[in-house]
Amino acid sequence: MIELVLRQVEPEIIAKLKERADQHCHSVEDELRQILKDALLNKTSLPLVTSFEQYLHSMPNVGTDDDFSRIEGSIRDVDLTQ
Repeated sequence: MIELVLRQVEPEIIAKLKERADQHCHSVEDELRQILKDALLNKTSLPLVTSFEQYLHSMPNVGTDDDFSRIEGSIRDVDLTQ
């Protein structure tokens, strides 16, 4: 097998890689090897999203419903006949 050296990786990427390896009870090296296999050979060991509910829960919290309510009087008529 070929040995691979990867330089100049952002600290945030390394932290996420370590976190992911811990979640899967892998070493960082094994986790990186699995990520490469999944990405390049299309053999996903874990689905990215298993349900619509999980997908919705993965969305960032960007505010309350009131933040997206309509402002009274802001709706205008548009003439589409032209």
